[in-house]
Amino acid sequence: MGIPAIAHLLIAAHFWFGCYYDWNFVKIPAEIADLGDNLLNTHKLKFLTYWDALLQSIFFTICFLNDIFGTNDENPKTKPIIRKMKDVMLPVLAFPLSMFVGLTFWGLYAVNRELVFPKIIDQFFPTWLNHLMHTNIMIFTLMETLLSYRKYPSRKVGLSIFVLFMLSYLVWIVYLHSYTNKWVYPVLNILSFPFRIVFFLSNFVFAVIVYVLGEKINNFRWGKRAVIISGKTRKQKKN
Repeated sequence: MGIPAIAHLLIAAHFWFGCYYDWNFVKIPAEIADLGDNLLNTHKLKFLTYWDALLQSIFFTICFLNDIFGTNDENPKTKPIIRKMKDVMLPVLAFPLSMFVGLTFWGLYAVNRELVFPKIIDQFFPTWLNHLMHTNIMIFTLMETLLSYRKYPSRKVGLSIFVLFMLSYLVWIVYLHSYTNKWVYPVLNILSFPFRIVFFLSNFVFAVIVYVLGEKINNFRWGKRAVIISGKTRKQKKN
């Protein structure tokens, strides 16, 4: 088992452990942050952060399986299914979602942490887990983008899938609010309805930006090599 496989295994394991620990051991009393858990029993699944942590766990597990059973060749003659899954999942979901979650969390945290992660929660939510959920997600997906070649799907297809994913989460938290009369994130409680709409729209705009950012980073890192590879492929077909 080579270094990439070991690295992917460790990264996947650390995300799986974070999800396990958060689900089973992080218990925030209702009087501290009453988010309607008892009514719908949604537990951690109401948070986009947890959706993302699960996604990163699955993605890096796929990376590990590809290291073992697939291929990391830049231009294989035939791509195994596991490699196809890896190549699609990073640009469409893993990278943009990790950047969206991390940058929005730390951005709001810097402005006023009480809007997103009140200080009183620190005693229930360990610092290491906070960084695993909101910092490591960005570090490891960026590293994967820079160290592992893949061809991005068309922007229309990739962006459509990512926006649809984000829209499904928006529908989910609105549904939860309709039943509990509580918003998942404190910032939504202080916004009037018009400003809440603006907030949601601005988040979708930012989601588009982080998707395009991932595409630009990938093209900057791998664009020239991809052109060379495609050029060789065309020449080989002519010959």
